[in-house]
Amino acid sequence: MFIRVSLVSCITIILELFSFNFRLCNDFILLGFSDVTLFVLFLLIYVTTVIGNLGIIAAVWLDSQLQTPMYFFLGHLSFLDLCYSSVVTPKMLLSLLSERKTISFAGCFLQLYFYAAFVITECYLLAGMAYDRYVAICNPLRYPILMSKKVCVSLLAGSYAVGLFHSAIFTGFALRLSFCGPNVIDHFFCDGPPLSKLACSDTSLNQMLLFAFGGFNKVTTISIILISYGHILFTVLRTGSVVGKAFGTCASHLMVVTIFYGTLIFMYLRPSSSYSLGRDKIVSVFYTMVTPMLNPFIYSLRNKETSFIDVGLICCTFDS
Repeated sequence: MFIRVSLVSCITIILELFSFNFRLCNDFILLGFSDVTLFVLFLLIYVTTVIGNLGIIAAVWLDSQLQTPMYFFLGHLSFLDLCYSSVVTPKMLLSLLSERKTISFAGCFLQLYFYAAFVITECYLLAGMAYDRYVAICNPLRYPILMSKKVCVSLLAGSYAVGLFHSAIFTGFALRLSFCGPNVIDHFFCDGPPLSKLACSDTSLNQMLLFAFGGFNKVTTISIILISYGHILFTVLRTGSVVGKAFGTCASHLMVVTIFYGTLIFMYLRPSSSYSLGRDKIVSVFYTMVTPMLNPFIYSLRNKETSFIDVGLICCTFDS
């Protein structure tokens, strides 16, 4: 009974905050990029992202030889890349072509919520993929037990649960901020730091939560990845070239992790005084659009089982 009352109270407070802010601010203006010629470049990147990630998802879904934990996680990684790119890119493309560069108050916070949810989920999914590689190389005989279908689904569900929950906290505290105008966001999507700069109320708690939760997510998942690959490296050095060949399958995952975490840490785990909107917009393009486009190709180059996807995409492109 107490839990039900608390939940109702929380929902009521959030709705009241949303209603109050909505009365003060009906929409935001996204300045984004002013160069219309960038539309073609960004459109090509997005189309490549959609085709590449859908290709990975289709291959994992349809090919019986790819029904393994590694490709199960890879399929969901492609799904997340496709999702958080789609949360940001279509609106940005529309703004490049349109003179009306506004986004509604509700649309802005929905974009913030889903973007954060998918990115946080991907952090934990990448950690789960590192654990999968650790078990495959260091405990191959116990692999079917340690990475059973039930375990894989549990790891995936846990990743989504953490992502959705933490994103709800970020968005909820962002909703408590007051926006008195002018509501001009010097960015191409509704992200936390640019929104905080517009607030006319105290943002110190929001910045503290962003740093604390962001730091927790990054430290936790990076620790799992480093520990997993530390054990893998030790096993490779101890057993020699036979297992060393298996280490090559980890190279693609390490490349994705390095690119993904490098840009996220640069963007969110630094003092707010060091933010530069012009530079940060360029970095944001890299991790919201370029990274999701590159991931399918990185995995395809390193895994012969999925390399046929890129060949098929190229053939389809020339045939059309």
